[in-house]
Amino acid sequence: MSAGNATSRVRAALARIEATEPRVNAFTQVLAERALARAEAVDRAGAAGPLAGLPFAVKNLFDLEGLATLAGSKIERDSPPAPRDAALVRRLEAAGAVCVGALNMDEYAYGFTTENSHYGPTRNPHDLARVSGGSSGGSAAAVAAGQVPLALGSDTNGSIRVPASLCGVFGLKPTFGRLTRAGSYPFVASLDHLGPFAADVPTLAAAYDAMQGADADDPAQVPRPVEPALPQLERGAEGLRIGVLGGWFRQMALPAAHAAVQKAAAALHAMPGVRDAGEVLWPEVDRARAAAFIVTNAEGAALHLPDLRKRADDFDPLTRDRFLAGALLPAAWVVQAQRLRQWFARRVAESFVQVDVLLAPATPCTAPPIGTEWLEISGLKLPARASMGLLTQPVSCIGLPVCAVPVWGCDTSAPHLPIGVQVIAAPWREDLVLRVAHALQAAGVAAAPVADLP
Repeated sequence: MSAGNATSRVRAALARIEATEPRVNAFTQVLAERALARAEAVDRAGAAGPLAGLPFAVKNLFDLEGLATLAGSKIERDSPPAPRDAALVRRLEAAGAVCVGALNMDEYAYGFTTENSHYGPTRNPHDLARVSGGSSGGSAAAVAAGQVPLALGSDTNGSIRVPASLCGVFGLKPTFGRLTRAGSYPFVASLDHLGPFAADVPTLAAAYDAMQGADADDPAQVPRPVEPALPQLERGAEGLRIGVLGGWFRQMALPAAHAAVQKAAAALHAMPGVRDAGEVLWPEVDRARAAAFIVTNAEGAALHLPDLRKRADDFDPLTRDRFLAGALLPAAWVVQAQRLRQWFARRVAESFVQVDVLLAPATPCTAPPIGTEWLEISGLKLPARASMGLLTQPVSCIGLPVCAVPVWGCDTSAPHLPIGVQVIAAPWREDLVLRVAHALQAAGVAAAPVADLP
């Protein structure tokens, strides 16, 4: 008897992983035996639906039963195995998807490039000499390399949108509190989001729909009813008012990033029923980013203080130094940063009275080479690793839903590289960002082709 559909798909995924690893270095653990057993169970059950038999993998801060949850670190190797899978893993597998392994990331999710000192850098499948982005670099790279069609990651300051942009895949950061974080290793409790990467928008939407729902195990999760996005995709962008973010989002991006936004905006504004809402300016975006930095440093450091005292040498030096700096921040700064976030959220909400969806670059540039230390943007010499989040941090610090969509051919110096556009909406309107992303994919403006690995 021939293998069932799920078993065949999982075997194909495992073969692709074997053929492309460790060149990409996306995986820290491949769970072949578990995945095949699960696939056979799916086939026996005759499961149906868009996720039935679909292989996926998860950033290694998601609990997987029987494995220590590494969170990209050396220290967590000594942790006991997880007693059960993370909530979102369980929800995807309940919908018929099959987990095939755990993926590389920046240590403790504190980074934008996945140049991990313990497990090695994850390489961009479209150019193995370049970074994949981070901190969910393994997740984006696994999808871009064709190892899996779906992956899970986390986004605190841009860690879904940055690697989606640099690796050329679709990535969704839902509204803060939309998806449960139960069973995932935290970074910054007041900023952490979990979400999917996929090679196409319908798969992204199907995964998002399957992961919705109340969960008392995550106190930050908002118990809203499930609001399916997949059935809305065919509505496209019709009837929407779509604008472009200016100011900071124009100033802190290179020409390739602007070209991607212009290409997406032009395509959308030419679609029937779409209204051009023009350029929109948010106030004090630079201060909102500063607030995100302060909250990140302070909360992240507080979580790791015991290990900073006892095992400082087991941290990546860059991670350790940033946590140590966070531990020394005055409490008054953190309080003021949280106040600024609240003020900024109220001001941004005003912009959605006149517009439904906003477009902005996801990263200031295409993927830089591994080891790049500095970027020059608007005449400023900026640290490369931190600056990949220039355009994502102001959005995630107020919890808005965003879909990163990959656009190609915008960097004249590296036409083989993608760059992402953020599609942003008001809280709880994931349906709108996914509709717009689907319209861009249908129009051929956004695409996530599998990398042609040598």
